[in-house]
Amino acid sequence: MGKLRILALVCCAFLASFAVSTSYSHSNGSASASQASAEKQGNKDAQAGAPALPRGKKLVLKDGTFQLVRDYRRNGERVRYLSAERGDWEEIPAAMVDWEATQQAAKAEEADEDALAKKIHAQEQAQKIETIMDVDASLQVAPGVFLPPGEGMFLIDGKSVKPLGQVGSEIKTDKKQYLKQVLSPVPIVPSKRNVEILGNRASIRVTSGQAEFYLREAPPDPDRATPIVKSSRPGESGPEVELVRATVKGNKRQLESIRSLFGQEEEKRNSISIQRWEVAPTVFRFTLSEPLPPGEYALAEILPDGMNLFVWDFGVDASTGTKPTTTLKKKD
Repeated sequence: MGKLRILALVCCAFLASFAVSTSYSHSNGSASASQASAEKQGNKDAQAGAPALPRGKKLVLKDGTFQLVRDYRRNGERVRYLSAERGDWEEIPAAMVDWEATQQAAKAEEADEDALAKKIHAQEQAQKIETIMDVDASLQVAPGVFLPPGEGMFLIDGKSVKPLGQVGSEIKTDKKQYLKQVLSPVPIVPSKRNVEILGNRASIRVTSGQAEFYLREAPPDPDRATPIVKSSRPGESGPEVELVRATVKGNKRQLESIRSLFGQEEEKRNSISIQRWEVAPTVFRFTLSEPLPPGEYALAEILPDGMNLFVWDFGVDASTGTKPTTTLKKKD
């Protein structure tokens, strides 16, 4: 009986010593972790506690020096200011302050802040545009073919991507119609003007009439220049683009005829139906319902004031060994 009691006491003593040892090790480890965390935080605070340059307003004195202050108040013949360097309120006689120079310094500082704000805004806009361009540059327009970066109109012909350059068109008065007006005793003959492109053939050619087009415009930013030229201000609902088949007359391609009578104008052009799809911000895809027959064409943006005089022109050549393509219906 006595031996069992002694054995029980030994076991209890062993368990008690094991619990104390475990608790000490845990508390010692927690203290070490806390100390390491405190040292790390102390290093951060030491780095963050590096003295920064004081910022404030200039209180210019008549001797040519100035006090850098966060705020100041003039009370009679004394000026009380909060020093940006020392962080305390101090006073000096008001007669020591050059008030005109102080106002000029305030205006100069305000102008510098405005210039800095504009610069930061321009950098942010440029960064947004670069981000959009980077995203758009990864647009796949055909198997293994991606849309090139930059703004403008692109023609997709199979696995070939061809940038279309804008050409300027001209508005010229129809001489025959003008002669009819002169000879007519009654002013009932309408005047006629034609929108024409110089040259009877576009430089960009395709042999497949089943082409697609992608237009990438610049994000709206009045301070940023864009290579896309417009003859008037665009609309607000995205680009309204028409595909126009040109009529070749001599050394020119006629896109549109405008008749005027009694102040009313009628525009007539051979437009071909196309569909517009917005595939990404400021990126639009235009598709055809039928292949294009051989001929001369132009993509023209329709603006609130009429057709943009700067168009994207191209031509379709007949491929050898193919049947003639039926003429497309005009767009209503």
